[in-house]
Amino acid sequence: MSSFPIVRPRRLRMRGALRRAVAETRLHPGQFVLPVFVVPGEGLRKPIGSMPGHAQLSVDQVALLAKEAEAAGIGGMIFFGIPDHKDEVGSSAWDPKGPVPQAIRAVASTAPELVRWADVCLCEYTSHGHCGPLRGDIVDNDSALPLLARAAVVYADSGADIVAPSDMMDGRVGAIRAVLDGDGHTDTVICSYAVKYASGFYGPFREAAESAPSFGDRRTHQMDPPNAREAIREALLDVAEGADMVMVKPAGPYLDIVHAVRERVDVPVVAYQVSGEFSMIEAAAAQGWIDRERLMLESLTGIVRAGAGIVLTYFAMDAARLLEEVK
Repeated sequence: MSSFPIVRPRRLRMRGALRRAVAETRLHPGQFVLPVFVVPGEGLRKPIGSMPGHAQLSVDQVALLAKEAEAAGIGGMIFFGIPDHKDEVGSSAWDPKGPVPQAIRAVASTAPELVRWADVCLCEYTSHGHCGPLRGDIVDNDSALPLLARAAVVYADSGADIVAPSDMMDGRVGAIRAVLDGDGHTDTVICSYAVKYASGFYGPFREAAESAPSFGDRRTHQMDPPNAREAIREALLDVAEGADMVMVKPAGPYLDIVHAVRERVDVPVVAYQVSGEFSMIEAAAAQGWIDRERLMLESLTGIVRAGAGIVLTYFAMDAARLLEEVK
């Protein structure tokens, strides 16, 4: 192999247009999914203190944002609901008049090209903030499955293209697939949060979704951060149960896991750049310590380079605008 001075890798870096031409990893707004937090009411926009630029939105405001997202070329929007009523089993999760089903229907009408994702979990809907009914102080895995499936069917009935179970209960993909198919929703996609770690990066989300557990934590069902081989096991189990896509969450601290999952599965791999990742960049930028726009795109590029084809990110709108400007 020839070497310096004949070989000079810098030659391919001398101009921006040249760097873009030889880029191995490319970002596109269609890869991004924007998370939104939906509340009952009308004309409501409640800022989320720990997540600058984001707010809890009523359905009419979600519809307006969806129009902007569609115009920006963003690939999709995922809905998290904050209901008026919470109880021990999270029954508002399958209320067809709840905030998420209403938002799905509104977005289907106002921004039909936007892919509609529905997060499937019970933590926002239970009075105790855990991801399913309790047996003592532990989430009852098997009792949660039919409730999650019931919610998924309501979202599919409302027009969700993708249902995304995030609860990390064992067997929930198979339970949801069986009920969806039995109800005629054979074309509804399941994107499983297959590899969801018990992470400290979820803090701002707890405020946004009002879903902090009233006691304890979620370490009995979410994955332990030191484990990597277990992530592959989780992903393969969910694919075997019928998952059409699998997700790794968080993204940035787990790029090795994103890459490892990409190497082992034949379905699309999704990664969630979670609230803590977003808020740290925003906080550092607010102090003038970093270049916000540069770090935004650099962090997203790293996630895609690791192997994610789709990224859930709170930067979706701003990143899409920046990518349009680069053109």
